[in-house]
Amino acid sequence: MAPSAIDDADTDAAIPSTRRSPMTTIEQPVTHPDVDVASRQYRTTNPATGEVLREFPRATDEEAEAMLTRADAAYRSWRATPVAERVMLFKALADLIDANADELARLTTTEMGKPLAQSRGEVTMASGMFRYYAEYGEELLADEEVSVPGFSRAITRREPVGVVLGIEPWNGPMYQAMRATAPNLMLGNTVLLKPSEISAGSTLFFDSLFTDAGFPEGVYQTALVSTDQVSTYIADPRIRAVTLTGSDRAGSAVGEQAGRHIKPVVLELGGSDAFVVLDSADVAKAAGVASACRLAIGGQVCISPKRMIVVDSVADEFIAAFTEVFGNQVVGDPFDPATTVGPLSSATAADHLQAQYQDALDKGATVLVPGGRVDGPGAFFTPAAITDITPQMRVYTEEAFGPLAMIYRVPDADAAVELANGSVYGLGGTVYGDPDEARAVAERLDTGGVGINRYLGAPLEIPFGGTKRSGVGRELGRSGMDQFANIKTYGIA
Repeated sequence: MAPSAIDDADTDAAIPSTRRSPMTTIEQPVTHPDVDVASRQYRTTNPATGEVLREFPRATDEEAEAMLTRADAAYRSWRATPVAERVMLFKALADLIDANADELARLTTTEMGKPLAQSRGEVTMASGMFRYYAEYGEELLADEEVSVPGFSRAITRREPVGVVLGIEPWNGPMYQAMRATAPNLMLGNTVLLKPSEISAGSTLFFDSLFTDAGFPEGVYQTALVSTDQVSTYIADPRIRAVTLTGSDRAGSAVGEQAGRHIKPVVLELGGSDAFVVLDSADVAKAAGVASACRLAIGGQVCISPKRMIVVDSVADEFIAAFTEVFGNQVVGDPFDPATTVGPLSSATAADHLQAQYQDALDKGATVLVPGGRVDGPGAFFTPAAITDITPQMRVYTEEAFGPLAMIYRVPDADAAVELANGSVYGLGGTVYGDPDEARAVAERLDTGGVGINRYLGAPLEIPFGGTKRSGVGRELGRSGMDQFANIKTYGIA
């Protein structure tokens, strides 16, 4: 999930320092683990206590086939549904999402552990997805007419292709599922949505909301299928496209299968985003935004800035403000209003992050804010910040999926760019500094997006996606439709 509204008001922190030269090698990353990999069962385990609360039956092969048959049949009529009618259904669904906000937020917090206020924010983002496409769907789908010699008219039209398979993660189980769903439904495609094994309850809740809003049967379905059944789906000619948000390992596997069957994919994968602070920056503001972004959803966000790269002349000031905020978080029960950082999504995730942190400490990293795995029940990890990071450390190349901040100190803007681009990832980035200088640096970053003197995130209105191992394709805005549209041209004599 990509938080898109870290505001300038969230700015009373700063960042630790790291004396390191820029990355000179690109190594194979080890990404954050898929949760519950051993069993791959759909179950809710409260990450605050470790208690298994609910198990969901996985679809049989017959049930998986029946869902695909329904989705394919629904596509035949849904594609012919007037846009104005789709708009009315979208508005009804958005209203229902908001009306059920408390239950949806509690489900998500119980399943993946982020503080309740953040889960409520995710509900708003999910409903906002449908309100956006309801408001702009007709405009986004409008025919484009151009003049072509020999034809009286030439029209380009966005038409649907069929059933889209969405494979979505646990950190934003409502928002990310609907980010894959809303643009495709407005286009006229139908959607089968496979959620993460640990957040099935949050996503399944939407099936009843779609029904209550009046959507035809089979237009949207949550599919609790296995990885083998996903492969069967991808091979089936009725599945016309695949979108996945997850690790680069998962993206590689899904992309390979889709390519084998010549199907378009959107892969939104990992990130190790750079937050660059130049010597001309408003340092206090930059530090506040950097710390707020790094701590959102406990740092379990692909587009969270994970590498703070600070020019040496302002590094001490930045470090002081960043560490003050980073070291004063309340870790605990995500349902307690006082909590600012809940548990990580699972014990597996917390153990993985602790192993990365310990590896860095063992190899000489300097601790700016001490933290780490908390003993006892639950998957708690106290936010930590480190510096003096070397290429021998796992965190130098791996994505740290949790509240672990890495601070690099560099001599100048050129060194900052070299270090930022040395990653195998290229999802997003942020640059703070004099507007002209910051823009010049931003233009040199090898990423899918970059915020200049403000965190960009993933606003609904603009394309979102990355380069390199951060994936292929774009979501949101018109791009969210175009990825899985048949861009069809009509030439009229």
